[in-house]
Amino acid sequence: MLISMKDLLSVAKEHKFAVGAFNVSDSCFFRAVVEEAEASDAPAIISVHPSELAFLTNDFFAYVIKKTSNSKVPFTLHLDHGGSFDDVIRAINCGFTSVMIDGSLLPYEENIALTKKVVEAAHTIGISVEGELGTIGSTGTSIEGGVTKIIYTDPAQAVDFVARTGVDTLAIAIGTAHGIYPKNIKPELKLNILSDIAGRLAIPLVLHGGSANPDKEISSAVEIGIQKVNISSDMKAAYFKRCRSLLTEHEWWDPNVIYPDCISAAREVIRSKMELFSSINKAGLFR
Repeated sequence: MLISMKDLLSVAKEHKFAVGAFNVSDSCFFRAVVEEAEASDAPAIISVHPSELAFLTNDFFAYVIKKTSNSKVPFTLHLDHGGSFDDVIRAINCGFTSVMIDGSLLPYEENIALTKKVVEAAHTIGISVEGELGTIGSTGTSIEGGVTKIIYTDPAQAVDFVARTGVDTLAIAIGTAHGIYPKNIKPELKLNILSDIAGRLAIPLVLHGGSANPDKEISSAVEIGIQKVNISSDMKAAYFKRCRSLLTEHEWWDPNVIYPDCISAAREVIRSKMELFSSINKAGLFR
């Protein structure tokens, strides 16, 4: 089943688990997410960055929508880090059921104005909206970017932002970064900020940059009040590590010979994240 983010995460919030948002950049990654979600009976979010949307082209999503709509497992098709109103409209035209507008690098009032504009447009047709307040760090290993110096989300400002924009979910900054962390950098989440925000807001909260963080910290974040965790680099790294190995060991060129093992490698990561988020066997809650 294909549902909105609001409907997906309201159940996650009520039952105290999180749903993985897995960035999909081709049909193999899409298969990995859908096949593991169905095997694990776990809800999942098909997340697509604007650069991935441009690569896949609009027509690809007819396949995505048909596949997820016919599944017994709940899915949300989500635009990740939409950078403009045009990005959002394109995703809506492709059939996405959720969009993110990322105005986090704008001055506060401009972020509010842009986010509110997206909310007003999306809500008229039942599409959920995710906003972002504060900034996500960058490891230099992800297309999603980020900033050198993280600006942590201010809990009081988060209350004002949600009230004035009407967003359905809020991505907060508590110390994560996009990509795989270099060996000399060890992420440390400020869970006290999360706890403060979770105590003030009724809407679901989102954690970006979920790859390569210590499992214990992510698990604690879910227990405190995170309902959506974005995963991209961990899954893709496993996929392409297996791909490189196969191409080094064998002189193969048929995709149907090379890619199945790569999909399996990605699925292993996806399942481990679903276990971490406590979302396995939660699809029944939606039926």
